[in-house]
Amino acid sequence: MKTWKLWDNEKINEEGAQLLRRRADEIPIPFDEEGKRDIETLIDAFVERDDAAGLAAPQIGISKRVVVFRNGSFNERAPMQKGDGQYDVLVNPRITQIRGDREKAQEGCLSCPDISADVFRSTSIKVKAYDEKGAKVNKRYQGFLARVVQHELDHLDGKLIIDRGTAIYFPKEKARFFDKLFKEE
Repeated sequence: MKTWKLWDNEKINEEGAQLLRRRADEIPIPFDEEGKRDIETLIDAFVERDDAAGLAAPQIGISKRVVVFRNGSFNERAPMQKGDGQYDVLVNPRITQIRGDREKAQEGCLSCPDISADVFRSTSIKVKAYDEKGAKVNKRYQGFLARVVQHELDHLDGKLIIDRGTAIYFPKEKARFFDKLFKEE
């Protein structure tokens, strides 16, 4: 499945930027058929990948408030299976509590290829949402998992690592493109 990007091969992707920069719509509760289909499409797209800690629906062209992410085993590149318990799904999520310090770490993003950014994130968050079956979820995420969740939830509000990054890193051979891109923003 196609992953939407802000740029590709040193060219701005206007259509991708429009989708990735807009606030995603909520999925009706209880889920309607379209909502169920969108959730399943996102899960299917995610379990096919071995290169991502998480994936938000806007990243695959679905402007809905749903994310999926690994809930452990971040260093493994073994394929996941649908329903194997290795991932969490959050539908219409919202952060209800933030605790702990804010830590800086480098993040990458499928929607911003070839770069990484230093991003400050909270080390402990609590989230209310629905799971893929429509059951209520009220869960605390800590450490690296809290970072992953915050990164994915940013996508639902049209925010990317280039918006949060205190420093952005890119390959020297692409410096002309990225220097121009980030100076224009």
